[in-house]
Amino acid sequence: MLLIHTSDWHLGHHLHGLTRDHEHRCFLNWLLNTLEDRRADALLVSGDIFDSANPSAAAQSLYYEFLAESRRRLPNLDLVIVAGNHDSASRLDAPKPLLKAFNIHVIGNLSRTNSGNLNINDLLVPLTNRNRETAAWCAAVPFLRPADLPRAGRGDDWLVQGIREVYREVFLALAARREPGQALVATGHAYLTGTQLSELSERKIQIGNQQAIPVDVFPETAAYTALGHLHRAQRVGRRDNVRYSGSPLPLSLDEADYLHQVVAVSLNGDQPAAIESVPVPRTVDIIRIPKGKQAQPLEELLPQLDALPDRKPDRASTLEDPYLEITVLLERPQPGLRKLLEERLVDKAVRLLKIKTQYPKSKEALADTLPQKSLAQLQPDEVFTRCFQSRFEGDPSAAMMAAFNELWDQAGITP
Repeated sequence: MLLIHTSDWHLGHHLHGLTRDHEHRCFLNWLLNTLEDRRADALLVSGDIFDSANPSAAAQSLYYEFLAESRRRLPNLDLVIVAGNHDSASRLDAPKPLLKAFNIHVIGNLSRTNSGNLNINDLLVPLTNRNRETAAWCAAVPFLRPADLPRAGRGDDWLVQGIREVYREVFLALAARREPGQALVATGHAYLTGTQLSELSERKIQIGNQQAIPVDVFPETAAYTALGHLHRAQRVGRRDNVRYSGSPLPLSLDEADYLHQVVAVSLNGDQPAAIESVPVPRTVDIIRIPKGKQAQPLEELLPQLDALPDRKPDRASTLEDPYLEITVLLERPQPGLRKLLEERLVDKAVRLLKIKTQYPKSKEALADTLPQKSLAQLQPDEVFTRCFQSRFEGDPSAAMMAAFNELWDQAGITP
């Protein structure tokens, strides 16, 4: 049978104020076509369906339109969706009885009985092949929160032990149900040790802030483990069949060079026969000027901006115009910089999202030469001045100090 693994859609995401709805709609249409073209038997979505626990109406519409279209075009597709840390587990679970009638299995919460035992049946999903035979079983485990895990009698590693116990219990139940030749697969939404994070858009969140869990939490009896949470597609450690699919589109400008993909997993009996990366087409490109992280002076950047493609007069929509990030090397802050750059780009087929500024490092920051005081001894304008001096050579101008004081007064904060 053939499984498709994806995660971290983050429907409803905004990038520097711009909605990603058009990009998400294009991805979901592409995903439906891919499922249909490859005659997939099951789709595993490993968390972070939405970007927030309170998704917009537009984001929810994208989600339900995808589910409805998947039933129309692929009535026999087994669809397994688990919650991630960005999702509201209860919101995902709310239509669960209705969706289950359409062979859509949604697991938001890790539910327990009144006696504290796991509701195992909610987490065990049979996956059928094109002959409608059960060819695999899925341990559909969502993001695990502190309340989901037993803590009594645990030491400092109670988190890892609690997660390990959940998977142990689920896989024991799967082992009792599987028949010879049926594969076991698992889902998980977590930060694992030995993995690579994106620079800005990911947090190492498992419970306990920075704690990661080891890959051996997931039993080696699983033919494939479909992970979510990290946006960079990658395998974990030396286990080729334990993978993050990564996000299908860049969720920050720093993810521009990532491989955005879904994973196609072919199972032969109870073993993986092939694991293939299927790249997701980029609907909106990201341009960074200059390329790389090294800033350039404004006079060197302007010719590069002039070389960008012009916007065609007959093109009404800008939804697929590339996003643009500019990194400028300045001697001192330049208040009119954004206006200058926007005017330079007015006829260009790009959307300016971010201007990053860098400054030459002073041999000795002025703030370092000032008398040392505790924060409680400093007035707000002194804090601002020292912050400015730590970044730039000199004091803030009178106009900048006047602007700071005006903002401080508007905030109405008493020091």
